[in-house]
Amino acid sequence: MKVEIKLYAGLEEKLPGGQRKVESELREGATVGDALKFLALKERFLAIILVNGVHAGPETVLREGDVVSVFPPLAGG
Repeated sequence: MKVEIKLYAGLEEKLPGGQRKVESELREGATVGDALKFLALKERFLAIILVNGVHAGPETVLREGDVVSVFPPLAGG
């Protein structure tokens, strides 16, 4: 199945060419954690994960066409 993974707030620098989004071909029943392993992103870089705009965790099961959005820890003041 295909899912789209979007990276924000500097995470795109972790991908070749600074891509902001990438399509991933995953097996049926794959989880968010599986999708993130595909990108080889370290957990310390990940703070907020959304699937189709709804908060999700690494154990969330994905479906064909889902959009996973990933944000790093954010700070401000």
